Amino acid sequence: MALSNSYVLPHKRIPEVFAKIKDAQAPDRFTIQLLKDWGLTSTNDRAFIPLLKSLGFLTADGHPTQRYNDYRDHSISEVVMAEALKEAYSDIFLIKAKPSSSDRKAIEGKFKSFHNVSDNLADLMCKTFLGLLNIADLGGNIRKPVLSSSVESDVGKEKTVPEEQKQREESVSLGHPALSGLHYNIQIHLPATKDIEVYNSIFKSLKEHLLEE
Repeated sequence: MALSNSYVLPHKRIPEVFAKIKDAQAPDRFTIQLLKDWGLTSTNDRAFIPLLKSLGFLTADGHPTQRYNDYRDHSISEVVMAEALKEAYSDIFLIKAKPSSSDRKAIEGKFKSFHNVSDNLADLMCKTFLGLLNIADLGGNIRKPVLSSSVESDVGKEKTVPEEQKQREESVSLGHPALSGLHYNIQIHLPATKDIEVYNSIFKSLKEHLLEE
């Protein structure tokens, strides 16, 4: 059971902050200076750091986690946020599987009773939760990696030998039992000549010495 008591006063900037997380390179460490670089210069904006820690986006010392990096994938960011909310605010999801702004009174009451806080603080915690909820997809599932068609086609399948190559191998095996199961790569450098009989003699000799007993 869990219910984060983190909150931010500028709760309307929640979408902006998480949009920057998606679009910017992950820092080595998430700091107040980074928030300032993003244009979040108010002292109230610093509360985003403990909020990110409570959501599992940052370690205790401010380093981005795997969840932070996963969130940067636009295709699954809303689902990653939903997973973070279900962990950090699990007690709210015991009230309703898919809470919404229409459940505001119940959510505020839960914050107030769980953390024994004033109505004002419970309201701020609720607004923060609902702000995060607006950028989450509670019904989504993180997609599993999909093998590319070229890779997928080879998985669990035997590679087939081209028919022409198969016939060549069979002719070698039948013509010379001693060569069965062996494969040779013979390179022939033909002389530059227009006399076709020269080529016929060469190929006849190859057939006699290599393919016949």
